[in-house]
Amino acid sequence: MTLITDTSRRADTESPLIEILAERWSPRSYDKTAVIDEATLTTVLEAARWAPSASNMQPARFIVARRGSASFANITDALMGFNRAWADTASVLVVNVAKLSIDETRENPWARYDVGQAVAHLSIQAQHEGLHTHQMGGFDGAAIAAAFNLTDDQAVVTVTALGVLGNAEDLTPELREREIAPRTRLPLAELLLEND
Repeated sequence: MTLITDTSRRADTESPLIEILAERWSPRSYDKTAVIDEATLTTVLEAARWAPSASNMQPARFIVARRGSASFANITDALMGFNRAWADTASVLVVNVAKLSIDETRENPWARYDVGQAVAHLSIQAQHEGLHTHQMGGFDGAAIAAAFNLTDDQAVVTVTALGVLGNAEDLTPELREREIAPRTRLPLAELLLEND
């Protein structure tokens, strides 16, 4: 049996990081019976609310769907590819939406970036609370927008699975292989376009 634990997935970093960052990873195996209590869920969302944003415009909006709800079903129906095979075991799915406008004539060029900041804060707070997150880009944004009556000013950026870590053995063989594969990142030197 291949049971994944936080310690076995800790990042092998080139420099020391705070523990919560080193421990964070994106599983696909979630405990399909776990329920996140409302206080913890609110805390995770509060972390997203306090993320920085350009000119404090706060463009991040969220659709929060608990497993078993109609909203959860609408989101899972819109998932594509491998995401359809595992995401329905998460306790909560969060659709991360960017409010694109500043006013009637101007668009916020940083809206999607700021949503990313909010989701990063959500992810780290979730890790602190003993939960895990997995960001997904494989979804039908138009289907989500239609299901939740989003306006043209509201763009679906990503979907986040949130839950309690499950057992990798419950995944399909192909997903299990991805789940237990070594974690890798490009060397830091390859990321620095200039380091003068």
